Amino acid sequence: MLDRAGLVDAGRSAYAASDWSTALERLAAARAAGEGDIDIDDIARMARAAWLLIRIPESIALAEEVFRGYCDLDRHADAAMTALELSLRWLIKGDMTVGTAWLNRARRLLADLPEGPANAYLLYLEASVEMMNGRDMWAGGHIAQLSDLARRYPEPAIVSLSMVVRGVAELRSGDTAHAFALLDEAMLPVLAGGISAEWAGDIYCTIIHVCHELADFRRMEDWTRATETWCSQFGSDAIYTGICRVHRLELRSVRGDWSDAEALLAHESGRLVAGNPWVAGEGFYQLGEIRRLRGDAGGAREAFELARSSGIDPQPGEALLALSEGDTLGARTTIEQSLDYRDPMARVRLLRAGVEIALASGDRSGAGAYAAELRAAATRYGSPGFHAWLAHAEGMLAVADRDPAGALDALRRAESAFVTDRQPYEVARVLLLTAEAHALAGDEHAATAARTRGHGILDRLRAPVGQPASPEPVVTGPLTAREGEVLALVAEGAANREVAARLFISEKTVGRHLANVYLKIGVGSRTAAAAWWHAQRADRAAR
Repeated sequence: MLDRAGLVDAGRSAYAASDWSTALERLAAARAAGEGDIDIDDIARMARAAWLLIRIPESIALAEEVFRGYCDLDRHADAAMTALELSLRWLIKGDMTVGTAWLNRARRLLADLPEGPANAYLLYLEASVEMMNGRDMWAGGHIAQLSDLARRYPEPAIVSLSMVVRGVAELRSGDTAHAFALLDEAMLPVLAGGISAEWAGDIYCTIIHVCHELADFRRMEDWTRATETWCSQFGSDAIYTGICRVHRLELRSVRGDWSDAEALLAHESGRLVAGNPWVAGEGFYQLGEIRRLRGDAGGAREAFELARSSGIDPQPGEALLALSEGDTLGARTTIEQSLDYRDPMARVRLLRAGVEIALASGDRSGAGAYAAELRAAATRYGSPGFHAWLAHAEGMLAVADRDPAGALDALRRAESAFVTDRQPYEVARVLLLTAEAHALAGDEHAATAARTRGHGILDRLRAPVGQPASPEPVVTGPLTAREGEVLALVAEGAANREVAARLFISEKTVGRHLANVYLKIGVGSRTAAAAWWHAQRADRAAR
């Protein structure tokens, strides 16, 4: 059995070997066994180990004790750095009030000390708090100050943080190529292990968030894969390993690998709530999306609410869920409210859904305005993901305008982009819209082929709701493919609003199709038209 000195040595050795659980256990045992307190730096090791193990309250209590100990020992520079780390941890937890209070403590201590590296961390957090309070990017003066500090104190973390903020600023100004060059370079010291975990994790989360915001899933995948190697030093239960797993699951969802992603997202996001609610919220949002696309409306709402309680606005998924249930007004209100308070880049993710919802509401002008904004963003940022969304939106507009040539041109571009980026669900959505475009052009053979391919993908994904597979229409006699689709849904009891939402057309268009159906089959009511459809279906089955 180890004595107190042996426990301390074992704890320090485990800490050096990144065995956080053993380090915390041995150092805690040494502290409990000793007649006096163990070294204050050992308590700092315990605080960091507890943080990495997502034992958040214990970690913060220990770090606060470390802060007081450093102050008592007149180690004011160490106390200031501890205050900055506590500020970062509270901000990551989503508590602005406490995080800002610790930032103020660090500022007060640093005011009485010669300028040093800690001033760079202070500046980074000050500007980050300003952004969290509503500013959409760093001020130019802050960027210049941090760059200057990075030149004078070229610690890996400070240099990387400087590159991150410059990269994000240049990205939002439209210089995407240079921005990503800076962000990519900022990640290199992280992967090399030259930055403490707290600051390295913040850099990683920022860059992954930017990739996700720009729909640059390939770059997001590359950095997630690389960071998983960095995370291996922390063990399977560490906070950053969990963050990597959530991002990996987000990517799997985009790629259509939904086999066990639902259960894993629920588990991993739940574990992260205490330590990083922002990433947990992103995981809950993706969980809601999988459930929405698979037809689990109740489960989707539950996950979206968990995302909201973690600080993530669950859009456009929540609005599209309302649309799929025929609540066009609710969908439109929800998407407009979210668009109102988002910054220009964050708005882009909602614009394609805005087009879809506006068209379902019969608002061609509003849909066109959303598409124009999406077009401007795709041009400004040069994101392949934005261009794919734009092509899809332009296809929706062209179909609504009964322009089959324009629709097919846009939809071919969208399909190619989504195939290249391995997004099967998006490919299926485009194929079903392509079928409508072919039907408008009078090419029923091509329409059937596209529809069959789209439904085949949705069947493999088990996704009946996100882009619903309409009942196979009875296209017989005088009816067009679209009139058959409308009548098939009406015959199943769908109201005009539900038909419009499911086929992504306006209620007015549904009414016009039904008027044509009544005229062509010689009936005068909805009930009679439904009876005719069922009779045709029975006749076909009997042959």
